[in-house]
Amino acid sequence: MRIFLTGGRGMVGRNFAEHAAGAEHEILAPTSAELDLLDFRAVNKWLEQHTPDVVVHTAGRVGGIQANMRDPVAFLVENLDMGRNVVLAARQVGVKRLLNLGSSCMYPRNAPNPLSEEAVLTGELEPTNEGYALAKITVARLCDYIGREDSSMHYRTLIPCNLYGRHDKFDPKHSHLVPAVIHKIHQAKVNGLDEVDIWGSGKVRREFMYAGDLADCMWRALDYFDSLPAYLNVGLGSDLSILDYYQTVARIVGFEGKFVHDLTKPEGMSQKLVNTARLEAWGWRATTSLESGIAQTYQFYLEGLRA
Repeated sequence: MRIFLTGGRGMVGRNFAEHAAGAEHEILAPTSAELDLLDFRAVNKWLEQHTPDVVVHTAGRVGGIQANMRDPVAFLVENLDMGRNVVLAARQVGVKRLLNLGSSCMYPRNAPNPLSEEAVLTGELEPTNEGYALAKITVARLCDYIGREDSSMHYRTLIPCNLYGRHDKFDPKHSHLVPAVIHKIHQAKVNGLDEVDIWGSGKVRREFMYAGDLADCMWRALDYFDSLPAYLNVGLGSDLSILDYYQTVARIVGFEGKFVHDLTKPEGMSQKLVNTARLEAWGWRATTSLESGIAQTYQFYLEGLRA
């Protein structure tokens, strides 16, 4: 296949391209300097010139609670515009298959856990990342509408749980929980600190999957595209507390200090666990343990410090 991959320099895109299956196909992953996804005409022209067999849309502005709360306009507008431009341009030039990456942020804040695909648009969103969620919902709905209007257009959305892994962002201003914790605990160790702060109580629960596993699921999706539903959760089907993640990272990094809780900081939703029943019935399951995934991610982090 000739695959147009957006976000090829991001964590998901890089893991997708590094997967063993990538060697069997032609992956076209222009940089943002080569193709501005915020420019519809440019995207449309690029697709006309390169005629991909399938589009894999992973590009987006991403970040943790701090980034989402600081820049809600950018998280809404940039993600919406990128997604809309890629999807509509693909439709306009006649690309029949498109794999869109959603987010578990799409689910209502009070939806019962585990979160089933049918729960999208059934309630109020979590305020701390509402802009990002609105953009992801709109693009996923657009893919769904295109398929309803023309059954030959197979535009599908995977909804992954929270991710971490190689090629992650470790700067606390932009990172999600796991890479931020790796950075924070490593810095505490090398600076001889005896304590690390945790936002909130540490009791809220999160589901974090290794990005290499998501890449594996994405490649399976391309092989079995006709069997994909409009929306498909991709996750572990189990979660841990924030404190559990801190403790696991501390063991791997070798930090022996204590944790202190800053109860003035926001924690987000109390739980965000996706329902994997549809995923398992489809025939896929993640295989990387938390310890193995964090160890590989920490090694990548250390390599970046030495570079």
